[in-house]
Amino acid sequence: MTDLVIARTSEDLAAARGDGTVALVPTMGALHDGHIQLLKHARPLGDILVASIFVNPTQFAPGEDFEEYPRSFDADVERCAEAGVDVVFAPSVDTMYPTGLDSTVTVDPGPLGSVLEGAVRPTHFRGVLTVVAKLFGLVRPDVAVFGEKDYQQLVLIRQMAQALCLGVDVQGCPTVREADGLALSSRNAYLTPDEREQATALHRSLQAAAAAAAEGPDAVLGAAHRVVEEASIAVDYLALTDPDLGEPVPGQDARLLIAARVGKPRLIDNIGLQLGSGTP
Repeated sequence: MTDLVIARTSEDLAAARGDGTVALVPTMGALHDGHIQLLKHARPLGDILVASIFVNPTQFAPGEDFEEYPRSFDADVERCAEAGVDVVFAPSVDTMYPTGLDSTVTVDPGPLGSVLEGAVRPTHFRGVLTVVAKLFGLVRPDVAVFGEKDYQQLVLIRQMAQALCLGVDVQGCPTVREADGLALSSRNAYLTPDEREQATALHRSLQAAAAAAAEGPDAVLGAAHRVVEEASIAVDYLALTDPDLGEPVPGQDARLLIAARVGKPRLIDNIGLQLGSGTP
């Protein structure tokens, strides 16, 4: 394909996607360089690259920022074209939820959906998995790419694709960061200059933890906590897990995940590390 096609309905999408292999990058729009990296990662993975743009109402709880979530469709389409996207799928709520938001079938995320982000946002992952399952059904991709910044989301989507036999290869793409280490996020636009400076402590805490990884789990958590405490940031969670969000095992790969509210926005970040045993 040479010209970008905007598909608004399932019929438009079916006509536009063609018969080749399909790579999908789901987004909620407000595209930044992190999204562009996902698109570049996905471009060689399929004959046709589809980017979806849909602000999904079911993953926002009452009082969260659904109405205020940044929307910049025309600019997003331009960035998609520059990144080599073939099809932008931009459905309406009625297309995604034809039976209505209150009566739709949903996907239960299971036990891992109730910890970390799920403990703070109890309905979030049900909404995420439901809309991703719908996108997989509509787009029928061979591969889908998600950012590692939303690490718990990535793990849950990968588990869903395997458990429900959806036939989609779910791949992660490393987090893209600003020069000062802050993970790129559409919600960074809500930060004041002072809050943005304070927010860099999240990444610095992860770096400190990685530097202490050889000393074992206690050293990892202690190093991370010291950085955020010095920055006067109260975290929602700072958790050390294995790569599948289970219990970490000394001497093996692990993941450290952090979430905190800095001013209005709630920010998340994570880092992979190799744990030592913590013994001489």
